[in-house]
Amino acid sequence: MRAAEILKMPLFAAELATGAKSFCDNPLIGSRRLNEAGLHVKRITLAERMADARRRRLAHLASAEEQNKYAQNGFIETQNLLSDEDLSGLRREVETTRFDAWDMPQGNAVTRFIPLPPKVLGKLPFMRKVVEGKPFQNGLKYLASSNGDPLVYLHIVMTNPDSKRRADPQTAFHSDTFHSTAKAWFFLYDIDDAEGPFTYIPGSHRLTKERLDWEYEQSLIASNHKNRLHARGSFRLPANELARLNYPEPTRFAVPGNTLVVADTHGFHARAKSEKPSIRVGIYGSLRRNPFLPWAGLDVFNLPGLRGKQASLFVAQKDLQTRIKGRPVSHRYAGRILATEPSKF
Repeated sequence: MRAAEILKMPLFAAELATGAKSFCDNPLIGSRRLNEAGLHVKRITLAERMADARRRRLAHLASAEEQNKYAQNGFIETQNLLSDEDLSGLRREVETTRFDAWDMPQGNAVTRFIPLPPKVLGKLPFMRKVVEGKPFQNGLKYLASSNGDPLVYLHIVMTNPDSKRRADPQTAFHSDTFHSTAKAWFFLYDIDDAEGPFTYIPGSHRLTKERLDWEYEQSLIASNHKNRLHARGSFRLPANELARLNYPEPTRFAVPGNTLVVADTHGFHARAKSEKPSIRVGIYGSLRRNPFLPWAGLDVFNLPGLRGKQASLFVAQKDLQTRIKGRPVSHRYAGRILATEPSKF
């Protein structure tokens, strides 16, 4: 162990009580000896129990039907969310407004993130109605077991499988992290099955014996895994291991426009491989907090002046990193553009 790591050991130890997940960056999380003794399994088991306890206190945010759908599948799907008038108004706002946008190239796909802070939503009443509406907000909070303020973007995925770039890494089934965390997509337009729809393995949000055994095995090898995302705690699940974990066939969300999907992305999910060039437009939300907090509320981002601004703060951080390093990082400022303008990256 290097001297720098020894000096950082108190920090590494403190991270065990947080959502820190990287096996290659934290020598305690990635320790084979500690994981042989059950460190990783104990962390994920405790995180699930605490999430269940917080979610029971947030049961008023979801109907009995929604709670049952989540318990069984790990996701909630709602079609025909908006009236025809509201949907037309929202599409018009997206198609005619110029936004500050950031692009994240990954293989043959570019994901565009457009922050939606209060000053932007204030000029877009139809979009604001979705973002601040109960289905979007409460779905995220219930699944994430957190009464926090979600990070929200207008979210565009542009995929070109005809390009010579490597495959989009998001097409591999993966779990975002070791504990419950929620993401939402409100799809504005129809999603064709050939256009790489969001895909989810029903029931994979829960810790079965098979899942625990698999997690234990991964914890012993993750720190040196050849896939960097896997090594950083976003475990990849090879398709040939679905049967071993006793999982059903994945659900592919080739859905009509005006559909909201909220999913616990501790469960295994992916973007299906697109068979043709495609553009997917949606409103995206994400909510993830420390999994070991005993309370569901008390989120600093709910304070006046901070509420609704997480996305803007996140891209500002990426811009700062770009300036410091002198080279682009993952999210690159694309300019003030129309939502679906071709990416220059």
